[in-house]
Amino acid sequence: MKAANFEYERPGDIKSVIALAEREDIVTKLLAGGQSLGPMLNLRLAQPDVLVDITAIPELKRVEENADAVTLGACITHADIEDGRVPDGCAGALSTVARDIAYRAVRNRGTIGGSLAHADPAADWISCLAAMGAEALVSGPAGQRTLAVAVLMTGAFDTALAPGELIEAVRIPRFSRSARWGYFKVSRKTGEMAQAIGVVLHDPDRGVCRAVMGATESAPIVFAQAAALFGGTSGAPALDRLDLDAATQALITAGITDAIDRKLHITALKRAIGRAAQA
Repeated sequence: MKAANFEYERPGDIKSVIALAEREDIVTKLLAGGQSLGPMLNLRLAQPDVLVDITAIPELKRVEENADAVTLGACITHADIEDGRVPDGCAGALSTVARDIAYRAVRNRGTIGGSLAHADPAADWISCLAAMGAEALVSGPAGQRTLAVAVLMTGAFDTALAPGELIEAVRIPRFSRSARWGYFKVSRKTGEMAQAIGVVLHDPDRGVCRAVMGATESAPIVFAQAAALFGGTSGAPALDRLDLDAATQALITAGITDAIDRKLHITALKRAIGRAAQA
C-alpha cells in the first residue's frame, strides 16, 4: 500500500510551521526523521492533507549547554547522541539509551523530538527522559512553554501538546558525580520495540530518587519520589529494598491486568535497579 496524496511543505522557521499546524481547514503532520510516520503513511493510518518537513529549521538542531543542563534541538538524531556528536551531561546515559534504539538505519534518521511527539508507549526516550527529569520546550500559537516529559504523554500516541504546538527542544538536567543510573528493556529480539522498560535514577547530591516503568501500552508509570518504592528510604536503590507490592499495585492501577505482563515490567525495573547499584 502507498500513502494517500498529500501536499509537501518545508518551511525554514518555526513560525511558519505553527501557522500551518494551527490551520483548521487542513490536516497537517510534522515530519522530522519519518521513521514512525513513514510506515503510518504507507499503511494509510495517517492521511494528512499537508506534510510539513521541519528538518530545514536551524533552531531545531541547536545544542546548548550550561552548568545545570544540556538542551538538544528536537531534530537531533539518535545517532548524533549515540556517536557523541552532541554533549552528554548524564555520564553516558544518553548515548546508552540511543544505542539501544531499533537499528542503526533508524537511529541515523530518527529524532529525539519526533520520538517524544509520536508518543509510542514502547519507545525508549519517553520513559528514560521522564526518569531524568527532562523538559520539552514547546512552541505554539500562544508562544513558548515548558512541559515536563513525565506529563507530556497522556496515552498511547497522545500527548499534552495543544493544536498547533510542536516540540522545539528537550532540556536534560545534568547528573551530579554521585548519580547512579540504571536502564533495562525487555524485547523479543534486538531492535524490536520494548515489551517492558525499567529506569532508575538516584542522584543524592540533587535530591533525586526517581523510577519509571515504561512500555505499559499507555503513558509511563513515573515515581517522581521513588524513595517509597524502596522501603521508604532515600538511600541507594537496591534489589532487596524494592517494594514489590507497591510496584505491582502501580501496574494494576495503570490497567495492566495480565500477570505475565506485570512480571515483565517488574523484572525490567529490578534489572535497572541492579545496574544502578553497580554503576
